[in-house]
Amino acid sequence: MAESIRDLLFGGPTLRGLIDTITPRRTFDDVVLPPETLAAIQHALQVIRKHDLLFREWGLGERHSSGLGLAFHFAGPPGTGKTICAEALAHTLGRRLMVVRYSEIESRWVGQTGKHLATVFRAAERQAAVLFFDEADAIAGRRFTTAAAGYEREANLIVNVLLQELERFDGLVIFATNLAASMDPAFERRIRTHIRFRLPGVHEREKIWRVQIHPEKTPLADDVDFRALAERFPRSGGDIKNAVLKGAQLATLEPVPDPAKRIYQRHFEEGMREVIAAAEVMAQSLFDEEALPTGAALQRLGGLETDPRRDLRRITWLAAAALLAAGVALALALLR
Repeated sequence: MAESIRDLLFGGPTLRGLIDTITPRRTFDDVVLPPETLAAIQHALQVIRKHDLLFREWGLGERHSSGLGLAFHFAGPPGTGKTICAEALAHTLGRRLMVVRYSEIESRWVGQTGKHLATVFRAAERQAAVLFFDEADAIAGRRFTTAAAGYEREANLIVNVLLQELERFDGLVIFATNLAASMDPAFERRIRTHIRFRLPGVHEREKIWRVQIHPEKTPLADDVDFRALAERFPRSGGDIKNAVLKGAQLATLEPVPDPAKRIYQRHFEEGMREVIAAAEVMAQSLFDEEALPTGAALQRLGGLETDPRRDLRRITWLAAAALLAAGVALALALLR
């Protein structure tokens, strides 16, 4: 009854905002992968194409009432081609790609996230679309063994609903994860094929550099050497894409007329250096030695010891004490 009233007031789960449905444009010609990963993808395609033969013509669908769908797991570091492979797979099959937006699926109402998941699976069935869960470790994480808090019980419920929907679903689902170890072990037997995406080698990196460039329109200088870039920067495909865009932007700022502008090797190198610098900033931690104040700086703050970690703790305690004293002073003033 409470759920019905809530749905009446705020609306039940709908597709709007939960997914992005796209018509795939990128193909496997746009994908550069290590040979073993590409072979695993080709094997997955063969499995998909023989699905009807296995379950309908050979009769296994009559013996197995659940788990007839195909679930694939793309696991690997960011920027290794998982998302573009999902799009290329859907393009090859002639299907639309439904990308799940977990930030929208997750609801602040208890039990509503499970309803959102069910809505997404039903929509994928109606449209015969490929269902793609990007960064799936956020929704398919390991269940809590002792779910004491409310959010722990809700997280367990979401995983249970997802597992049940996978059992009933007769279509194609792709899970992409950066941290495969964080997924609940129950997904291992429900996912038909696990494919590991690795960082590209030198040969693959050179190809990735090249495919970012328009073969006719992009004005490259004569000194551009993609092989040298591939050997110098052992980075992911996503990093290479960003470096190409940054390098091209730098080239547009050169103080010469636009028709005379060219992208030089130094532009690509500077673009990659900016990408690497950005990654280092994102990886910075408060407890990194370089991120902590120096002993001299802390001494200027109050004659503290030169051990950065100890000094940081003392500063924290001093701030807490000052806050407590201010609170006491305010309380005394109000009592007067």
